[in-house]
Amino acid sequence: MKIEFSANKRVLQGTGASRRLRRAGKVPAILYGGDQTAQPIEVDHNQLFHSLKQEAFHASILGMNLDGQKLQVLLRDVQMHAYKPQVLHVDFQRVAADRKIHMKVPLHFVNADIAPGVKLQGGIVSHVLTELEVSCLPADLPEFIEVDMKDVSVGHSVHVKELSLPKGVEPLLHKGENPVVATIVVPRGTTADELAVADEAAAAAAASAAAAAPAAGVAVAAKQPEKK
Repeated sequence: MKIEFSANKRVLQGTGASRRLRRAGKVPAILYGGDQTAQPIEVDHNQLFHSLKQEAFHASILGMNLDGQKLQVLLRDVQMHAYKPQVLHVDFQRVAADRKIHMKVPLHFVNADIAPGVKLQGGIVSHVLTELEVSCLPADLPEFIEVDMKDVSVGHSVHVKELSLPKGVEPLLHKGENPVVATIVVPRGTTADELAVADEAAAAAAASAAAAAPAAGVAVAAKQPEKK
């Protein structure tokens, strides 16, 4: 579901005008991009402040109602007060349906609790990346990208090129680059003996699962009725 919000064009500019806007519960902002010139705008502070708490507001196509005109935009920059819970300024970018955009998309990590490196070897997941910059058309932009940790053991990692990206979405990487997204490491203080026991348990569990798979297949086959 697209997040929508309202904005109004701003005529007065400058430090004094921005200060008066903030006292009136508004946030000075700028809308740029496309083939149009940058447009100074203003947004309701309370609505914007609560919207900024939503992850999707930072990584989704937003619906802006600008004085009755409906636009598709991206949030590009936010300036917060140094110590007050106050938004000072925001930047929005217009998007066109037929032009690819570059956007940082949040990573959601799943199945870490059942990963061999965590469940059997006592490791912990180290998140090297928490977001990934991608290129895609606006309609293909995902709210998040899932990182499945279910098969990762201690000392092993998940790389960007191993991720299952939605159709039409490409990671922005330099040539030959394939950065680590997450890895499972042994907590500090773990002894060599403890690690050896954990490795043996993981190996035994893997061997047991491998042995059970063909046995299960034979059992299922045995139940099949004989063809006449």
